[in-house]
Amino acid sequence: MTPYSPRRAAPPGNLDSSPLGLLAELEGTWSGRGFNLIAVPNKQNNTAFRLMLNATAERIQFTAIGGVVPNRGSVQDDIGIFGLTYLQQVNDATTMEGLHIEPGLWLNVPATSNPKAGPSIVRQSTIPHGDSLLAQGTAFKVAGGPQITAVSSKPTGPGMTHVPLGYLDPYLHSNLPPGMKQSYVANMNQALTDAIQGQKIVDTTVLSVTSIPVGGIVNIPFLTANANPTRLEAIFWIETVERPDGTQFVQLQYTQTVILNFLNIDWPHISVGTMIRT
Repeated sequence: MTPYSPRRAAPPGNLDSSPLGLLAELEGTWSGRGFNLIAVPNKQNNTAFRLMLNATAERIQFTAIGGVVPNRGSVQDDIGIFGLTYLQQVNDATTMEGLHIEPGLWLNVPATSNPKAGPSIVRQSTIPHGDSLLAQGTAFKVAGGPQITAVSSKPTGPGMTHVPLGYLDPYLHSNLPPGMKQSYVANMNQALTDAIQGQKIVDTTVLSVTSIPVGGIVNIPFLTANANPTRLEAIFWIETVERPDGTQFVQLQYTQTVILNFLNIDWPHISVGTMIRT
């Protein structure tokens, strides 16, 4: 390991030459609120599935790795990877019951000649259900606010062909947690656009990763047989927000969709959050 001294990310719009690239903006501890939607098998209660909705309280801590990680080359020169570790903890916002814990890494990968590829970012994580994730993507910066498009929670796949009338009624008549609108059930990303309504966002750093085509999710056999996580897509937006008095603060928003397959149906598990660095 070649040591270096990673500095806390400079204010957005004035980044230093950190080897973390745009990932440097993640460094620190973020906390805030969000929402979670997941359909889970419900065989033990003699129904096909149960739709679970939660308002969430969340905390993510990002810490820079204290040195370069060398990847040795046999068909090209070595490359050096820099990154951050993270720990994500999600609780139900009402009961404070733990819903999710996830340790992992974000990596800044330089361009390579063999394979021929541009610079990329990588997210790796492990989840105590018995899953391991690797997802790859890109980081870039844009002027103004994020482009947040709708995300559908509608189940799809061959298993939907012969479901009985009213099968998806839980999606239409939900027992909503505090702060959640019925319209969020159809499009969870609306919670993100509502959270920034009226804000003046100066610029946005976009971190977008997916487990397909590069990467994947590895699961223990029980998950593969009963509720198989097959793919992940996630976008993180780091936003510089200007207050009316001209001062600024930084907030982190994200949307994540994991597809769970059971009963020959693909069920979107969608999580969204809006956080402030503390």
